[in-house]
Amino acid sequence: MQWTLVIPLKPLTRAKSRLSDTATGGLRPRLALAFAQDTVAAALASPAVENVAVVTDDELAGRELAALGARIVADEPGGGLNAALAHGAAVVRASRPGCPVAALNADLPALRPLELTRVLEAATEFPRAFLPDAAAIGTTLLAATSGRELLPAFGPDSRARHRASGAMELRLEAVDSVRQDVDTGDDLRTALALGVGPRTATVTARLLIPRQ
Repeated sequence: MQWTLVIPLKPLTRAKSRLSDTATGGLRPRLALAFAQDTVAAALASPAVENVAVVTDDELAGRELAALGARIVADEPGGGLNAALAHGAAVVRASRPGCPVAALNADLPALRPLELTRVLEAATEFPRAFLPDAAAIGTTLLAATSGRELLPAFGPDSRARHRASGAMELRLEAVDSVRQDVDTGDDLRTALALGVGPRTATVTARLLIPRQ
């Protein structure tokens, strides 16, 4: 089974505000874009991924991610993260009815294609499934197989909310790169230790990141 991934990305100028202790306001948009570029490039390199749709209204991000091979979907609802994901999934399925879709965070700069493949292969066993983030509070991936609605519930405590919605929690080992999203300086340090993609590595080379 091959999946279509739906990746939401807010305007870069508003992205990654919690990295203010690590990156200046001028660098944060560049970091957000680099995270998304490395995420999309790694996702498209997974044999379990047929295509990637990025839901964004950011023109620069749209151009850069389209150049990598992503389909860009305008964030027409403008209603936040979950509305963007539901809209993206609907747009994808309008042209490919019933295709399996998975929502994936845009801030997974250490993402490894083979680890993503393992997660998506595990998700095929359930109508809906999700992968908790490294903090075991949030969610980095939510999958819905053919004919199933995505029903995204991202945000605070999304692990508990996705479990309550009936999605199966995937309990996999050795998929750290799929679980490690980046919201804080500590998250970024952990991602760097895992090994980030080339665009994130280039931008973070300009940062002085204190050790933990």
